[in-house]
Amino acid sequence: MVDVWPGTPYPLGATYDGSGTNFSLFSEAAHRVELCLFDDHGAQTRVPLTENDGFVWHGYLPGVGPGQRYGYRVHGPYDPAAGLRCNPNKLLVDPYAKAIDGTLSWHESLFGYHFDDPSRRNDRDSAPFVPKCVVVSPFFDWGNENRPNIPYHETVVYEAHVRGLTMRHPDIPERLRGTYAGLAHPVMVDYLTTLGVTAVELMPVHHFVPEHALVARGLTNYWGYNTLAFLAPHSGYAATGSRGEQVQEFKAMVKALHEAGIEVILDVVYNHTAEGDHMGPTLSLRGIDNLTYYRVRDDDRRYYLDYTGCGNSLNVRHPHSLQLIMDSLRYWVLEMHVDGFRFDLASALAREFHDVDRLSTFFDIVQQDPVISQVKLIAEPWDVGPGGYQVGNFPPLWTEWNGKYRDTVRDFWRGHPVLPELGSRLTGSSDLYQDDGRRPVASINFVTCHDGFTLADLVSYNDKHNLANGEDNRDGSDDNRSWNHGVEGPTDDPAVVTLRRRQVRNILATLMLSQGVPMLLHGDEIGRTQAGNNNAYCQDNEVSWIDWKAARKEEELLEFVRGLAKLRREHPVFRRRRFFQGRPPREGEQRDIAWLRPDGSLMEDADWGRGGRELGVFLNGDAITEPDPRGRTVRDDSFLLLLNAGDRAVDFAIPGREYGTTWETVLDTAEPDVQDRPLLAASGRLRVIDRALVLLRRVSHAGR
Repeated sequence: MVDVWPGTPYPLGATYDGSGTNFSLFSEAAHRVELCLFDDHGAQTRVPLTENDGFVWHGYLPGVGPGQRYGYRVHGPYDPAAGLRCNPNKLLVDPYAKAIDGTLSWHESLFGYHFDDPSRRNDRDSAPFVPKCVVVSPFFDWGNENRPNIPYHETVVYEAHVRGLTMRHPDIPERLRGTYAGLAHPVMVDYLTTLGVTAVELMPVHHFVPEHALVARGLTNYWGYNTLAFLAPHSGYAATGSRGEQVQEFKAMVKALHEAGIEVILDVVYNHTAEGDHMGPTLSLRGIDNLTYYRVRDDDRRYYLDYTGCGNSLNVRHPHSLQLIMDSLRYWVLEMHVDGFRFDLASALAREFHDVDRLSTFFDIVQQDPVISQVKLIAEPWDVGPGGYQVGNFPPLWTEWNGKYRDTVRDFWRGHPVLPELGSRLTGSSDLYQDDGRRPVASINFVTCHDGFTLADLVSYNDKHNLANGEDNRDGSDDNRSWNHGVEGPTDDPAVVTLRRRQVRNILATLMLSQGVPMLLHGDEIGRTQAGNNNAYCQDNEVSWIDWKAARKEEELLEFVRGLAKLRREHPVFRRRRFFQGRPPREGEQRDIAWLRPDGSLMEDADWGRGGRELGVFLNGDAITEPDPRGRTVRDDSFLLLLNAGDRAVDFAIPGREYGTTWETVLDTAEPDVQDRPLLAASGRLRVIDRALVLLRRVSHAGR
């Protein structure tokens, strides 16, 4: 007989206080709720939760503590046409579970629609196949850990996959590879530090499960955009165990990265869940309170509104669904000490009715929350619904993955005439953000990310090669804006290899020298390839994992990226806090930026539309007038950026004495080693070969 006290309705979830555990579950649909406790042999004890306050079912179990596995059975109406899907034969995961033990093994009793009839007795069959929740200890020794709190304009983001980053690293112990502990290993922390990144943006670490369609093809969900529990770190990334140890290991990872001055940003998926469409498995929210947590069609509540392409959409119009999201976010900040979030398909969270609304309840709540509003908030500003592409339309508190930046830089370096667009992207995309009072850091600049080609593949393939995914190459985007430079895939042709390497440097240099916040895809700095697969979401293998042994052949590229990060870090002119004015200076002022033709003269309006592929940009370090966050007046060197994306060399005239008298080369993508280059004088000329970028620094100026 289990001793049960009334307990309290809040906090929701399983909360251990040192003497026992309070269990609490919201369900407006339920008539009765049973807490199921499992021993180490899998035997199940059912404990009715008889206390109900405001549709919150709760009870306190003295003596129950960390490591206890549990789940719920919810008794209530089953009428799919009305959107009601309670079924006590289904063991359900607590939406507030802080740890999950076990994996999902696909079995016919898991499925939602055909096998969801409550009259079919499948509880004995399904229990071993469904992951169990775990009571965790909230206690952890953070020591003297301090959050880095790095300003946006000093941030360099590194998008990484916990497993793929370390699975093949020879200097990390094998038992730690692919885990939180592997990412926290001194070898990995030192690598990230010397690379110059200030934040790792981790692909989903909320506990997720694979889809049946993938398992049937012998594959799995590698990326992790299939969340089962919003407060639980994925147990598959833990080296130490899954009975709560994963929580301690995750915290230790955050602590180690923070000690190195590196922030942790989580890619979070609140737009849909792993339960999929009406044919999917009943694992958690669907069986607890389907109408509270999911958007359903008005004409037939059997079916879900799908703005995500994943079968369902979370019901952000309901206060308890919103509460789940906000409680999850606060938990990861307050208890797990993360520094920010990237919201997958964030436009879906703004759909209160059918249209995207930047003033929706979700964004209003985030704006007012004293915890969440103080961390980094990054939107993936689109979903698959109508009007879902919302780049530039998020509220002022938010930054955004700038897909327009990606497309423009790709187009420019493959030779397309996009100068007007390029000018905006290089300078922080003021056309997208300035009118809303935002600053250049609202733009998260990227050219590659997990979704699409790696950088090495971007310059090596014209077409996607996704046959390994088992979908006859139909999956993945066809709009890659890539260029193979004459040969599809690997080649020994020295001319092609040389040009590809230069293009990689061109893109990386453009990214790191643009205003805004740069984001690198893990492995791009060492030439990682996926053999042309632009949708490796199901490839938990060598296709996606970084090959560190092969990467050691790319030491020159790695040093190039480190040099770019150092250049950006040391020169505020590349990471301004405010937009360029771009206008002729008033008396006593200096022009902060100048757009130059190859002959050294100022570009005129007509020049932007002539289809040119070459551009000069003068960046005036003397004209940075705003104080930095510490109140110090910023002055910097001035630079001249020369870009030639054409197929012929261009002779750039060094502009007149009003810009500078003497210049030195600090970067040349055609010849990465620029030591001992002769100084250049104003009115001289510099040849920039085809498809190359050169950066000059002003050494002296007549007016200084």
